Amino acid sequence: MSADLRQSFPLRCGRVHEACGPAAFGFAAVVCAQTPGELLWVRESWLGDQINPVGLSQFFDPARLLLALAGNQAEVLGVAEQALRDGAVALVVLELSSSPSLTTGRRLQLAAKAGRSTGLCLIPEGMGSNAAETRWHAAPLFDPEAADSTLMRWKIIKNKSGTGGAWDVRWNGAARRLDVVSPVGERPGSAGTSD
Repeated sequence: MSADLRQSFPLRCGRVHEACGPAAFGFAAVVCAQTPGELLWVRESWLGDQINPVGLSQFFDPARLLLALAGNQAEVLGVAEQALRDGAVALVVLELSSSPSLTTGRRLQLAAKAGRSTGLCLIPEGMGSNAAETRWHAAPLFDPEAADSTLMRWKIIKNKSGTGGAWDVRWNGAARRLDVVSPVGERPGSAGTSD
């Protein structure tokens, strides 16, 4: 694991970031919880699954979330750019089915800066824009100590203003906060440590 997570998270305001991996939706839910104010989640209407705001209630009040469906990725990007530039919402989450171009990524960055809003693009693994401020990979981790674990490993795989890093984190629903968890071999009671 690496340095302090607080150097990179919460996400830098006025910038657009990216997340990928099997726990990218969990990452986005935590980002929503950590962002005060109104939230916009934009996705393509053809996607077969649905977002249920009530399912996100362990993270934040679902009344703060506005869902927008667009016909295609170009419309998703257009809605997101306008929302970021307007600044009426604190966070815009975009679900993208393919990587945005450098020009598109730069337009989103300029819009986020103008509106002082934060953008988070959920992208397929192995894709991304060079314009992104940070790119995170989020994956679930098995935790034998917890029956219903939200344990995840977050890695910064691209960071324009710092270094990379990896952290094991868990969402604490009761306290509504993100806890950084020691790796298994370093936890009290583990084979490699003394209690």
